[in-house]
Amino acid sequence: MKPLYYLAFIPVLGFLVGVPLTNRVDPYVLGLPFSMFWIVLCVVLTSFTTWIMYRFDQHDEEGVE
Repeated sequence: MKPLYYLAFIPVLGFLVGVPLTNRVDPYVLGLPFSMFWIVLCVVLTSFTTWIMYRFDQHDEEGVE
């Protein structure tokens, strides 16, 4: 497995470990309760890390048939 693929574990840890630890309403961040803000942040980080893995993966597009 390429070391780049270990980035995929960041959002997983954010959901599995972070959500139970941040399960509270106060403080409000950007008008959202903190727990909801954390989940939205994890979804955005998932998209961003997936894009980074796609961008930096050395794939051969010309050899695909």
